[in-house]
Amino acid sequence: MKIKLLALLALMLPALAFAGDAPKLDSGDTAWMMISTALVLLMTPAGLALFYSGMTRSKNSLNTYAMVVGAFVVAMIVWIVAGYSIAFGANADAGMQKFFGGFANVMLNGIKWTDLSGTYPTYVFVAFQGTFAAITVAIASGSVIERIKFSTWIVIVILWGLIVYAPVAHMVWGGGILMGKGALDFAGGTVVHMNGGLAGLVLAILVGKRANYPKIAVKPMSVMLTALGAALLWFGWYGFNAGSAFGANAIAGLALLTTTIATALAGIVWMLLEWIIYKKPTLLGLASGIVAGLVAITPAAGFVNVEGSMIVGAVGSLVGFFGVVSLKKIFKYDDSLDAFGIHFIAGLWGALATGLLAVKDNDLLWDGPLKASGDRMGQFMVQLESVGVTIAWVIVGTVVVYFIASAVTGGGRVDKETEEMGLDEATHGEKSFNL
Repeated sequence: MKIKLLALLALMLPALAFAGDAPKLDSGDTAWMMISTALVLLMTPAGLALFYSGMTRSKNSLNTYAMVVGAFVVAMIVWIVAGYSIAFGANADAGMQKFFGGFANVMLNGIKWTDLSGTYPTYVFVAFQGTFAAITVAIASGSVIERIKFSTWIVIVILWGLIVYAPVAHMVWGGGILMGKGALDFAGGTVVHMNGGLAGLVLAILVGKRANYPKIAVKPMSVMLTALGAALLWFGWYGFNAGSAFGANAIAGLALLTTTIATALAGIVWMLLEWIIYKKPTLLGLASGIVAGLVAITPAAGFVNVEGSMIVGAVGSLVGFFGVVSLKKIFKYDDSLDAFGIHFIAGLWGALATGLLAVKDNDLLWDGPLKASGDRMGQFMVQLESVGVTIAWVIVGTVVVYFIASAVTGGGRVDKETEEMGLDEATHGEKSFNL
């Protein structure tokens, strides 16, 4: 019997070896990536929308929610139509490939439902990355709420996803110039948070300040809704960071833990700062610290260890606090909900810190041309270059997009009467609460 079994195994070995050469669908990886996609989706029309709308004045809270959800649904379709192709498609021209993926996969042309990205379906990868594209532009909305036309905003979402987001995603993740240099961005420090936060500031400057800002008191409609939004963001962020391991593997576990540590410590740091400076720890501050920690750890989540995640989270909260409390007063810009102050500033810190703190203990962590030599300063300079390229691209692209959108919609800002009445009733004919 043993001889017969050995003979049968010998006959099967060539076939097994051949089958091993081709990628195979892994049910565990597929399940995790589908769950991660759903988690990241939850972050925008639930988490971010509640986080933003709770901080807005009651007469504009519904409009704020609509801007986030509207951005999500429109950006997702833009991603399917052409965004994915620009970010991850193949480009025959080597020079253009540094910045654009091309148009070979417009409307997902050339991608079959049976195709795999590693060990899970390519269609799942498309959807997963689409949620990143959608939340990035939604982040920018927080800088311009209460005074931008809804029609202008929708046009911005369409154009910005193609002109700004998709090329940046390609340069960092899709085989472009920054990826080629070995830039590290595990889940979106440059691609998502710096990108969306800086776009928000550019739009805020172009649209202009809110009427009577900063003379009038802008009181949040509901800090409780904002806190609930922060909790949903933290929950969904596990799909954001751990999902960026692209499988149910050890790196996903690492990213999950580092995300938890950095976020918790960032919340503590922000709370203590308020306690020391203002003598009162606020729930709004605690929620803001949590988001700052999530943002800061995003580019580093799969590259750092426990100690590194604590440094990233603590300093991320410090710089986020500075961006919200001090930087805005110094330069006198009206970043309504601090998209720039938290997402760009904390994202910038996280992107640079990744180069300094990336762990070098196996092939799955700090990877790239500088790993073998352990050249941390060299990696830091690569990170700095990726930050610089992202900043330049976002500023120029966002300015172009705004002026096109403004021209199409007859101006980007609502009139004085609409702003005074509030955009909920004036634009949507609805109220957040009919009491």
